[in-house]
Amino acid sequence: MNAMKLFTPNNKFLQKNNQMKVIKLLSLSILLLATSAIAKAQTADEIVAKMIDAIGGADAWKKVNSIRMSGTLQAQGAEVSVIATVLNGKGARQDISFQGMDGYTLITPTEGWSFLPFQGQTAPEALSAEDLKQSQDQLDAQGAFIDFKAKGHTIEYLGKEDVEGKDSYKLKLTLKSGKEQTMFVDPATYYVIRTVTKQQINGQDMEQQTDMSNYEKLPEGVVVAKSIILPFGELVINKVEINGNVDESIFKKN
Repeated sequence: MNAMKLFTPNNKFLQKNNQMKVIKLLSLSILLLATSAIAKAQTADEIVAKMIDAIGGADAWKKVNSIRMSGTLQAQGAEVSVIATVLNGKGARQDISFQGMDGYTLITPTEGWSFLPFQGQTAPEALSAEDLKQSQDQLDAQGAFIDFKAKGHTIEYLGKEDVEGKDSYKLKLTLKSGKEQTMFVDPATYYVIRTVTKQQINGQDMEQQTDMSNYEKLPEGVVVAKSIILPFGELVINKVEINGNVDESIFKKN
């Protein structure tokens, strides 16, 4: 008998052996992918839990039914007064005063309006159905993190990325409306220090970066950022009212 032939596996044996290797490798790959997905989900949940603790805790935020923030925006040498009011689940309104003119934007579950005379509007204009849908997250006075899964949002951990010299956690928040926001979290404080929001406005994809700092704990136990840097200037919050009296009539077009 040929010795070489004696020690050479037949084709059927090779095929079977290779098939077993492929099956084992495939099983291992699936297991690694599943383990990686679970690890990412756990990491995202852990980070979000620490973020919520850092801003006062879920219990404190769940008591927030309304919030009104007043501030001043410095933009290209001009000063703009802004008052943002949110009544949880019912309405959100921004009142804007600039160069002696008063304007507003407002959102409810069923309609949205803007009246910005300093942008040339002479009468209130209705938001499109898509813009209204994309703006519904503004009605959440407690913020997207609180009970985010129950609200239909998802949060994914994307690793770390440098933000102004800080090796920050990077999370992707996808709201129920479909709007996406990338959040960068300071690992030392668990405060959100930057967001990049993607959404459609007037049928066009838009992206906006916002930086947040100067976090302050309020008497109600919640923590808010009082310095907000937008693409067109810095908004400094000088007053925050939690659960004050809000007249629902302000959420009607006027």
